Parts: sequence; structure tokens; C-alpha cells
Amino acid sequence: MLIDFHVHLGNCFRHEYPRGRRSPSVHGLVEWMDRNEIEMAVLLPLESPEVHVGGYYLSEDAIEDRDLYPERLIAFCCFDPRMRDLPALMDAFIERHGARGFGEALNGLAFDNELNLPIYEKCAEHGIPYLFDMGPTYCRDERGLPRLERMLQRFPQCQFVGHGPAFWTAISGDDPREGYPDGPIEPGGAIDRLMAGHENLWLDMSAGSGHNAMTRDAEFARGFIERHWRRMLFATDYFIVGQSVPNIEWFRSLDISRKQREAIGSGNARRLLGI
Repeated sequence: MLIDFHVHLGNCFRHEYPRGRRSPSVHGLVEWMDRNEIEMAVLLPLESPEVHVGGYYLSEDAIEDRDLYPERLIAFCCFDPRMRDLPALMDAFIERHGARGFGEALNGLAFDNELNLPIYEKCAEHGIPYLFDMGPTYCRDERGLPRLERMLQRFPQCQFVGHGPAFWTAISGDDPREGYPDGPIEPGGAIDRLMAGHENLWLDMSAGSGHNAMTRDAEFARGFIERHWRRMLFATDYFIVGQSVPNIEWFRSLDISRKQREAIGSGNARRLLGI
């Protein structure tokens, strides 16, 4: 069975109201998990105005949804770094409501902006992971991911979980910084270097960005998995009714050892979350 480290519920498509795409209910999510043999899933709130799908999924909603299926769902909390009294809010949701991580961080600030620092400090203090989506206009960094590297060095007890198009393009030495590039991956990418040098960086394999990084160059991916499987996390980014999720079939078709499959599929998540 699998642990999906990245799903969303809630009102994620406000700009398409009253018709258009919609996110599943919590009951619909669990039914989808059953169909795909997913044992548990991590609910990630979305609480910044830069969220690209145009809606929100609040931390208290994630807690309430988790409480309907406490043996199947794990709740994170997430707050915009520009909010007042954010450290106290994190304390409340972690200590009182059992949030097991922070994310999905998706805000219009640079990754090392001073407003993010109290969040990294609190994640380190509570021993919870920080999951971020890095894009061209949110959680921003430059080629080579120097801002992320500074935070990995400054907060060694904070476990950073990387995701998103501007993160995963850094798997290649010719990092275009955005989009879903095709063709061979050039050695010397920032992700390889940072994973080798920092034990507090983990990899969220979800969405088109993670799937693209793992499938555009199968030969490179085999070596990459061999190097980094101990901190890779199976994930889908499922949040739309009827959504196509090729990450599931890709993972099940991988030619890897049983030990590696169990680690990526659920063991690493259990270790990171302490479950």
C-alpha cells in the first residue's frame, strides 16, 4: 500500500464557479484512494493569494476532513507568511490539532525572504516537514537554487520537501527554471548536488513536474533514484474530480528493488512524519 504525500480538497476553483472543475469531497477522496490502493494521504492546505488554481483550502478544513477519516488522512497546516502572529498560529495547529507538517507553501515571496524564516524555525522546533511549491513567481529562487541552499544550511533541523516546476527543472544542468522540458537531462543539476550535500532535503514526486522529471530521461532517472531513493516520497497532487494521475502507474511500473519501492511508496513518509 502507498502513502500519497500530496493531495488537496476544498474550494480550489473559485474562478470557475458555479461550473467547471471541482475538487473532490473528503468522501470522494477516500473512495479514489481505495480504487488506487492508497493507504493514507497527506492533506495540504492552500492559504496564499498566489495559489495558481484560484482558491483556498484552509488549515482548519484540513483538520476537519482528517478527523472524518483519522486512520486514512494526515493533516498539515499552512499559513501565508505575511500574516501577523504566525508562529503562535503554527503552535496552536501543531500542538492542539495535531498538524504533522507545514505546506503546501505557495506564496509570492523569495524562498529566503525574512518573512519565511519564522516558519522554518517553527518547523525545526516542532520536528515537522516544510513542503513547498517552487515556481517562476512563487517561493522564488534562481538557477542553481542558491536561496534554497542557504536555507538548508541555516536551518539544518528543518526538513524541506521540494516540489513544483521551478524546483524539478533543476534536476538538469541546463535548468530552464520553469515549464516541463523534454529531452535528455544534463548532469550537474542543482537537485543532485543539494541532495548529496544536505540530509534535510526531500523530494515530492507529485504532479506534472515530478512526473516529467522522472520520465523525460529514463536512463538518468534510474541513476537518480539509485542515489536518492531514501528521501523520495510518492505523491500525486490529486485535487480534481476525474483528474488523470500518471504518477501512480509510473511508480508501479518502476524496475526497482522491493526495499526501494517500499521506502519511496510509504516508508520514507512514515519516517519523515513519525508514524
